[in-house]
Amino acid sequence: MTSSTTSAPVGAALPPRAGRRCHGVLNTVHTTHYFAPDAGRELAALGITHPKAVNFAIRGAAMGAVGAGVITAAFYNYKPEVVARFVPDVWRTATPEDVLAARLRAVDSTLRRLLGDDVLSSPEMTEAAGLALRAAEACSPGGRPLYAAHAALPVPEEPHLAYWHAATLLREHRGDGHLMALLDAELDGVEALASHTATGKSMTPKWNLATRGWSPEDWDAAVEQLRGRGILDAAGELTQAGVALRQQIEERTDRLDRAPYEHLGAAGVERLTELGSAFAGAVVRAGAFPGDLLGKA
Repeated sequence: MTSSTTSAPVGAALPPRAGRRCHGVLNTVHTTHYFAPDAGRELAALGITHPKAVNFAIRGAAMGAVGAGVITAAFYNYKPEVVARFVPDVWRTATPEDVLAARLRAVDSTLRRLLGDDVLSSPEMTEAAGLALRAAEACSPGGRPLYAAHAALPVPEEPHLAYWHAATLLREHRGDGHLMALLDAELDGVEALASHTATGKSMTPKWNLATRGWSPEDWDAAVEQLRGRGILDAAGELTQAGVALRQQIEERTDRLDRAPYEHLGAAGVERLTELGSAFAGAVVRAGAFPGDLLGKA
């Protein structure tokens, strides 16, 4: 895997939210394997069949055979009792090393199906992988358990897998910082989900409940808590204070995540966003995500 030759001045000033936009397109490709059947098939061959067990295993395996408390803390917005149903039992079914190998096979087959071999072997994919890996050089492990765990994994040789790996590093680095912002905003896991859903930019309540393990009663209680704090109104919409809070959370997340994009520089971030947008658009058009995934409904 060779790095890109695109010039990207280190430390160049970035336009507002340039790092956030770049992360968004990288994350679109990263998340495809969570919604594809490939990961389920690969882990079923290891004996892991329940969708939640699959999810906890493929994202948590980089941290090793950790217990439910570690997964709950690192993932943040999953119901603790649901995590405890599957962790640490899942590691008695398959080792983290076997899960990581299965995950990479699933990512490979998912991206081959969604993007096609020509795109995966293109100069653009090689260039994007080099740029994303360069950005990840400036990520810091302190206080970021999921990033630190993934950063210890080897970089795959194939350009499309190297690109996915770098996107994963950048995603988990930003995600770990985002949890710091949520804690500072005094939003617990389900409150964070409910308030984010109210922005219209998150998964719908249906998908949040199905994937995160919360009950409708848990969700309703969180909504009431948010109303009591003046974050949601009677109709469940964000109040002005709620809009401001969510903006503050994203801005603090941006600040905590600025290092990799400043390291890459303005020209490099612009080019990586351009390349990543093409890949992200292609996977969306190929049907990588359910049609009812996002919104407030």
